[in-house]
Amino acid sequence: MADDNSPPDRLSNNPRSPHFDMGALQRGVGIRFKGRERDDVEEYCASEGWIRVAAGRAVDRHGVPVTVKLSGEVETWWRDAGEGGEEAAEEGEAGEAGQDA
Repeated sequence: MADDNSPPDRLSNNPRSPHFDMGALQRGVGIRFKGRERDDVEEYCASEGWIRVAAGRAVDRHGVPVTVKLSGEVETWWRDAGEGGEEAAEEGEAGEAGQDA
């Protein structure tokens, strides 16, 4: 990991990959690809602008899922830091709106 403030630029969930980082995976990295949050990402590179996702149920002869590389804008954040703050803000706004009605 580069630092604690931002997720790694490139990360893979395959233990055989040189970009595998168990600490980052346990902490949780949120990924938004082309403006849509994705949970099915196998590997990503934010600086190069691509993600790898499984191609359906297809597997190779070793049982490893076949992946497809998609290009586009990639945003990353730590789930433990990003979601708590956003959810708390949304709950606060919803509570205030409910009181006004």
